Amino acid sequence: MKNIFKIFLSGLLVFSFNSCEDSDTVVDQVVEDTKAGAVLRTIEVLSNTLNSSIASTTFSVEVEEQDSEGGALLESVDVYVSIRDLTPDNGNTEAEALVKTIPASAFTTGPVGLPRTTVSATFGEAEAAMGLDASKHAPGDLFVFELRLNLTDGRTYGAKDAAGIITGGYWSSPYLYNTLLLCSPKPGDYSIRMYDNYGDGWQGSNVTVTMDGVDSVFAIPSYWDADPATRGSVGDTQWIDVTETVTIPAGTLEATWEFVGGSYPSEVEFEIFAPDGTSFGYFGPTPAPGLLPITLCL
Repeated sequence: MKNIFKIFLSGLLVFSFNSCEDSDTVVDQVVEDTKAGAVLRTIEVLSNTLNSSIASTTFSVEVEEQDSEGGALLESVDVYVSIRDLTPDNGNTEAEALVKTIPASAFTTGPVGLPRTTVSATFGEAEAAMGLDASKHAPGDLFVFELRLNLTDGRTYGAKDAAGIITGGYWSSPYLYNTLLLCSPKPGDYSIRMYDNYGDGWQGSNVTVTMDGVDSVFAIPSYWDADPATRGSVGDTQWIDVTETVTIPAGTLEATWEFVGGSYPSEVEFEIFAPDGTSFGYFGPTPAPGLLPITLCL
C-alpha cells in the first residue's frame, strides 16, 4: 500500500510540474504577443469649472504620459471639447470640436522620469472651437474635455479605449473631464436644508461651497461624535433636520457647490434654496458625489 501511495504521489507531482510549465508557457506567449499601449495618468485636476461671464477662465489638468518606452513614444495630445446640455430651456445643443494639439515638446520630465505637462483650455477657446454663443449654453451645462494621446507609431488612445482597470486607482486615466459652466453668482442668503433619514446625523458627508477659492463646509453633525452627556437620543431633531444659511457676498466672481460623500450615503438627503426661496433641487437619498448644478447668475 505504501508503494502504491508513493507512485500515486509521484504522479501528482509530475502532473503539477507539467501543468505549471504549460501555464507559464501560455502566459509568456500572451505577454510576447501583446503590444503594450500607453496611458495619460491624471496627476491633479487643477480647475474643473468655467465662468461663462469671463472668457479667460480655464479648465486645466496635470497629466503624465506612460508608454512601453518610458515616454519615448509620445508624439502629441489632442484636446477635444463637447457640450453636455443640461439646461433644456434654451434648446438642446450638440457640438464637438478639436480645441488644440499639445506637442511632445510641451512636456517636461517629471519626478519619476516620465513626461508631464499641464493641459489647459479657456472658456473662450472651447466656445469658439464649437462655434457656440451665449444662446447655446447656460450655467449648469457641462463642457466635456477629452484628451487623445497620439504615439509616434501612429496609434491613438482616448476615452473609448479606457477600461475600468486604468480609469481609476493608480492609473487614473479617464481621458474625459467634466467641466461645469458657471457664472458670477447673484449675492444673497441661500439655504441648505439637510436631512438624515436614520436620525444620527451625517457620518463624513457634507456640502462644500467654494466662493472665490474659499471653502465653507455644511453638514448635520454626527450623533456619534457628540458629547454623550448632552447629545440626547438618535432620532432627535438636531440629528435629523438641520437648515444652514450660505451667504454669497456682493462682488463674488465664482461659487461652486459640491456634495462630498461619506459613510452611509443612503441616509443623506438635502435641498438647496435661492435667496427668493426657489428650490434648486432635492438630492438624495444617496446623492451622487461631485459638483452640484447650483447656478443663479447676476
